[in-house]
Amino acid sequence: MPTLSRRAESLGTENAFVVLAEVNQLIRSGKDIVSFCIGQPDFATPAHVQDAAVEAVRGGKHGYTPSAGIDELRAAAAASMARARGISISPDEVVVGAGAKPFIAYAIASVTDYGAGDEVIFPVPGFPIYESQCRANGAVPVGLPLREAREFAFDPDELAACITPRTKLLILNAPQNPTGGVLSSADLRAIAAVLERHRQIWVYADEIYSRLVYDAEFVSIAALPGMQERTIISDGASKTYAMTGWRIGFTANRQLAPVFTRWITNTESCASQISQWAAVAALNGPQDAAENMRRRFLARRDLIVRLLNQVPGFRCAAPGGAFYAWPNVTEACALIGASDSEELRKRLLHEAGVAVLADIHFGPRVAGDGQHIRFSYAAAESAIEAGVERIADFVRRATRPPRK
Repeated sequence: MPTLSRRAESLGTENAFVVLAEVNQLIRSGKDIVSFCIGQPDFATPAHVQDAAVEAVRGGKHGYTPSAGIDELRAAAAASMARARGISISPDEVVVGAGAKPFIAYAIASVTDYGAGDEVIFPVPGFPIYESQCRANGAVPVGLPLREAREFAFDPDELAACITPRTKLLILNAPQNPTGGVLSSADLRAIAAVLERHRQIWVYADEIYSRLVYDAEFVSIAALPGMQERTIISDGASKTYAMTGWRIGFTANRQLAPVFTRWITNTESCASQISQWAAVAALNGPQDAAENMRRRFLARRDLIVRLLNQVPGFRCAAPGGAFYAWPNVTEACALIGASDSEELRKRLLHEAGVAVLADIHFGPRVAGDGQHIRFSYAAAESAIEAGVERIADFVRRATRPPRK
């Protein structure tokens, strides 16, 4: 029997989809599950965006496009990204892909050499695809901890200590998955000051949640002096416009745009033309639906944080962006005799009917920070109330009496 390559055997995954498959199987078997495991807006794609897609289909706009995307979307994405970051971006710097996720791989493959020992620094906890794509592309993944005491921002001294002559790429994600943490202007200036001493390092700025910041203005490291030319800005339509399944993402970097275009030619050929025209309508059309979603997410954030802090053994800070809550459940694990957050996750699913993700799904636990689980509050308010109530009831039932 033919064998698989070591690369295929070692390729990681995104555990949100693994747990979702388990949840769906339980639901099919008749179980009642409240799910907080998938990071996907539960709102409908805005009506005018849907209409643009239908018009594209009816108008025959469903063939191949240039690999970099249609001119209209590249221009719209350039204007939107520039406006949000207070910088200038031209359409020829922008490349459109089938979602933002492929650009993680394209960026790593474009700035590191396979098997050469080139290093990529990425946040831990963090989106698991960062590490898996490092390994798949023959780079060395270097996790940099996001500490609860720093509101899940990098410690510049720890960043500086991670950098070696082999470091080629730093991945920033803000607002962040899974913690909901943001990077302030002061954080970004400190990071830029470190990078100023290491001119060989590119920055991959994963800013897919840029329109979902709640307590401050969104800021990008690309807006700082000397940073735009070495920053790969990554954004997309999925989170802002409830377009996850439409698969439209875009990046901006002048030097790498032609390289990313060649990667797309070699892989997906182009993003769906229908989805591209829908994204043009999303970016250029009325923004009231997107702003309403942001307001609803903010209300849900406040609701879930308040309710989680009432659960015995839970401690949850208010996330500054995205739609994830990351409560510390160290005490809850002790109360019910769970060895760690993964055991708690499994018991919540099978004994309480609530689906969440454990911290180990986002990399190794940060030393000294205890146990965490992730909630996606891209769920109806009624689901948030019902789900957290189930968790609170479960913890109270399962709490062991203190030893005498």
